[in-house]
Order: sequence, then structure tokens, then C-alpha cells
Amino acid sequence: MTDVLLVEDDPLLREATQLSLERYGYQVRTAADGHAGLAQFRDRAPDVAVLDVMLPHLDGVSLVRRIREESRLPVLMISARTDPVDVVLGLEAGADDYLTKPYDIPVLVARIRSALRRAADFAQAAPQEEETLLRFGDLTVNTASVEVCLDGRLLELTPTERKMVLEFAAQPGVVLSRTALLERVWDYAWGGDTRVVDVHVQRLRAKIGRDRIATVRGFGYKLVP
Repeated sequence: MTDVLLVEDDPLLREATQLSLERYGYQVRTAADGHAGLAQFRDRAPDVAVLDVMLPHLDGVSLVRRIREESRLPVLMISARTDPVDVVLGLEAGADDYLTKPYDIPVLVARIRSALRRAADFAQAAPQEEETLLRFGDLTVNTASVEVCLDGRLLELTPTERKMVLEFAAQPGVVLSRTALLERVWDYAWGGDTRVVDVHVQRLRAKIGRDRIATVRGFGYKLVP
């Protein structure tokens, strides 16, 4: 049974979300503040974490940073605040996705499933094989093991970042729209917040080199061969 860690300070929303997720077959552990959420995470790492941004004692953004120091588990942030700064802070801290309140439970479940699929794809990657290597100068992408190396150094990427690299590497020089990336990386069959794409591209550039991914204004992004 999939183990979900839900950290939400609103008791009514926390209970309602827990009951709803349990109806979908998830095992849900809850915490009412950031410190309790961190303790729950360290006591037994969940399969996926759903964190509110505005938490007492230790806010959601700081909690994501603490989790990312120890784990690459999928993290989904939720918040009633829609200010772009809040979205960017959460994603830059290491969250894989962002959902604003109020949200429909089926949408939350779809986002959780998508995040779990990305993590599973990474965990089930085949052993490294020479013929799967794609080279772009000193950047190497192994499509079987989903490993990315820069100048021979293995990069620490989240499952979402790895999936994004694979999409770019499969079509070097081809412009991928934000909508296409949402569909292929996040499995969104509906319109999503394209800021998720923009922030992940910025994070990826910081790791593989700022000139590796070019912006094509009005269209999207492409990997520079």
C-alpha cells in the first residue's frame, strides 16, 4: 500500500484529505506542523509527501529543503497562496509539483500518481548499457539507467529532473513547448501551471549548464546539441 505523508495545519482539511486519500487506497500518515512532519519522515520515509506551504514552527518550503538533504522522494506542495513568488520558492526548494487550494481530490490523486510514476521509472531503470549513451559534448545521458553525467561526474537529479533531461535528450535541437513538457514529464492530460516547467528548467540549467537549454521565446525550450 502506498504510504503518503500529509503535513497540513488545518485540522478539518487535514482530516478530510486523509479520509479521501484512504478511500483511494492510500495509507496516510499526518502531521500538523513542519517539525512533526520532519519527524514522521525520518521515522519512516513515505512513498510521497504532500506538504502545505504555510506551516507552524517549520514552514513547508524549509521542510522540503530538509527532506531534499536526505531523500529524492516525490514531494507535492499545496497552498492557498497563488503568488508566483510562493510557487517559485516551493519548486526551487525541491518540490516536484505545486497545487493551489481549493483543490479537487481527484486532481490531487492524479498529481500523486504522476509523481509516483516518475519515481518508479527512475527506480526501475535498467543497468547501464553502452549503446544507450547519448553524448552532448561533456554532457552524457544514459537512457537505460537514467543517469546524467557532466564531464564524467554523476549529477544528483530528482526523478522529475531526470525525466525532463530524457525528454530533451531524445530530441536535441527540437523545441518542446511548456504544454508538451507538462504532458510528457508531469503526465498532465489537462492544462497545468506552466511555472512548474519554467522553474524546473532553471533548476536543471543550474546543474547541467545554463547554455545547455535554450529558450525559444513564444514557443518553449530546446536542448542545444
